[in-house]
Amino acid sequence: ADKIDRRQSQPQLENGSLDERRHRRDLKMYYGMENGDEATVPPGSQTIVQSTDPCNLDGANFQPQTYLSRLIQERSLTELMDEEQKMVRDIKGLDSDMQTLVYENYNKFISATDTIRKMKNDFRKMEDEMDHLASNMSAITDFSSSISSTLQDRRQQITKLAGVHSLLKKLQFLFELPARLNKCIEMEAYVQGVRYYSKAQRVLHQYEHMPSFQGIHMDCEIMIKQLRGQLMERFRQKESTAKQLTECVDLLLQLGEPAESLCDEFLSHARHKLDEDIGDLQKQIKLYSGELSPGEEEPRPAQVYLNPGMDVLEFVDSGCNGFLSNMCLVIASYNDMFMNRPLTDESLDTVALRKLVVFVNDLMEQYFNSVRQRVQLEKETGDNTILVRALDRFHRRLQAMNKLLPDTDFSRAGTEIVSKGARDRVSHYLKSLKQHFADCLTDIRQNLAAPRVLGKQDHGTRLADLLTNMQGSVVEQLKSVLGNLQAFIAPDITFAMKPYFRGPFCSQDVREGLVVAFVKHVCTICNDFCEVPGDKTTSPPALLIILSRFCIDLENAAISYLLSLAEEQFMVEDKASVTAATDLFAMAKDAGQRLLNHYVRVQGLIISQMLRKSVETRDWLNTIEPRNVRAVMKRVVEDITAIDMQVGQLYEEGVRRERSSDSSRRTHVLSTSQQNRRPQWNYAPSIDNSLMSNIQKLFSEKIEIFSAVEFSKVSVLTGIVKISLKTFLECVRLRTFGRYGLQQIQVDTHYLQLYLWRFVSDENLVQVLLDEIVCSAVHRCVDPVMMEPSVIDLICERG
Repeated sequence: ADKIDRRQSQPQLENGSLDERRHRRDLKMYYGMENGDEATVPPGSQTIVQSTDPCNLDGANFQPQTYLSRLIQERSLTELMDEEQKMVRDIKGLDSDMQTLVYENYNKFISATDTIRKMKNDFRKMEDEMDHLASNMSAITDFSSSISSTLQDRRQQITKLAGVHSLLKKLQFLFELPARLNKCIEMEAYVQGVRYYSKAQRVLHQYEHMPSFQGIHMDCEIMIKQLRGQLMERFRQKESTAKQLTECVDLLLQLGEPAESLCDEFLSHARHKLDEDIGDLQKQIKLYSGELSPGEEEPRPAQVYLNPGMDVLEFVDSGCNGFLSNMCLVIASYNDMFMNRPLTDESLDTVALRKLVVFVNDLMEQYFNSVRQRVQLEKETGDNTILVRALDRFHRRLQAMNKLLPDTDFSRAGTEIVSKGARDRVSHYLKSLKQHFADCLTDIRQNLAAPRVLGKQDHGTRLADLLTNMQGSVVEQLKSVLGNLQAFIAPDITFAMKPYFRGPFCSQDVREGLVVAFVKHVCTICNDFCEVPGDKTTSPPALLIILSRFCIDLENAAISYLLSLAEEQFMVEDKASVTAATDLFAMAKDAGQRLLNHYVRVQGLIISQMLRKSVETRDWLNTIEPRNVRAVMKRVVEDITAIDMQVGQLYEEGVRRERSSDSSRRTHVLSTSQQNRRPQWNYAPSIDNSLMSNIQKLFSEKIEIFSAVEFSKVSVLTGIVKISLKTFLECVRLRTFGRYGLQQIQVDTHYLQLYLWRFVSDENLVQVLLDEIVCSAVHRCVDPVMMEPSVIDLICERG
């Protein structure tokens, strides 16, 4: 029960932890607080809930006997021993916590006692000092009262004398003012003189009607007029510095000089220096370009060599450090003198600002013209680095000027100059690319015109090499140009980050103005090769076939590669306003198609000329019996063979129609099968044969001679053979043949048949055209006797 009583003396917070309950109980016991005292609970603390249960150890109504009786009744002996041990442990823990709490609070109480003792000593000293201060204040009050009582009778007299003394000093200043002004003028102390006059001006004007002040006023006016004249003279001097000009304007304004006239005077004076700066820039432009004005002597070569003129970066630096610096100084000085003055009229500020804006715009336009002229001279140079640095420096300086004079916007004009310089560089590079392409064509012409040492096969091989060299050279040149133009969009360039420059430059200038324009130029040049007046051509056929293949390669790969390269390097984002790649593909393909068609016509015309001359220059009525194939037919076969090798180097074989089973016309089969073949062209001069021939033409397929050529070797050769044989046919129709003339035509056509079938897509086409040639010769023969096929075969084999 004693243990229970000791534990019951510690109240418990129902919603607190064990440690918190212990500390609260300990503090209550230490300070002797009653269990029911609730008034000392600080605000915000947890409220102690009183329990009415007599068995609650922490409650105020705890009854030890009742709790012990219930515990004995409800618990076993073992549980009672455990409960006893638990209470012993709790009591020991509470005792230990109590000792710790008392020790900690003891240290705090000791420290608080020391602090209170120290404060008591400090307050004692402070009380002594306050007593001493009170005694001093009393002494001061007594002394002040003594002085006031002593001087009370003379106060009004002293005040009056002080006023008289001040008035006398002012009058003395007025009487001495003319002499002071004269001395200030002699010593050029204009600021001091204007200050003297400004101090006395109001009084002099107020009392100028009095005789004594009238003379002083007149003398001062004479001195001020002289002072004003010297200020105006200094104001108009070219050697005056900006500080002196500012001082003169300020003094003149204080003296009542009209502000508008001073604005005009100041701007006129400043214009002389700025005009000299513009003149120096124009001299540098003339020196660099080599131009001379009327009356100027031509410099000697040594002078030109030693002083060739400034480069564009030095020119821009000279303009920025000279003209723009002086312009900024003029603007700043003008603002300080006429616009940033306190207590100025708003209308005066408006007039002054308008005059300044007109003045600055006029001179800046001259400066911009000089910069345009100098940048224009740089379009033919090869290096972009100096030009880009110069334009960047020019653009940066203009941005600073905009801040100095907000009512003007020079950035637009500066951006136009920068953009124009960039466009000029693009135009120069486009011109150089066009010239490079022309040089490539010239090199190909020279290589084609060079004598062939190793034979035709070597010539055919050189076509592919020439094409490859031209393609590689053009692409590398364009890549080099794009690399050079990247200097305009470098990260450290100010205007390169501006969207109003970067967007148009990358999309319109580089992509459209360079890459697309060059592709269009190539297509235009290729189309120009097809515009040949009459039947004459100055372009070698090999050049036409090379250019045709070059255009096809542009369509297949080069255009896509170049556009992708430009868009990646220059980050072209506006794809809506640019030329579509499909349009360029169609343009290149059309140019290649036209070149290939023109090549077929040119080669067909060359062979046709040989055949026409061979037919027109021979007497077919009186010719001798044929013993061999004419040389022109051998030449035709040789030329077509050379064309086949030439085209084969640049184009694929192509698709041929399935050959017929009748291979008797092949050369290597003639010797074994010529006895078994049915005689060919065994025509008789009868109406029946003519009628049958016409009927056969009605049911045969129409041969289109000048049809479009496909991009393959077989198609090209087919077109050439069709043109050649058609020419041969028309020439035969214009001649009259004798017996041996007809037989010679038989031999020639059979020889052509032996060799030409391998070059065309359909051998029946050759067969039909040659049949028409022989039929036409038969119809125009006066003695149509055909030669035996065996004899024809023998002659052709021997040929």
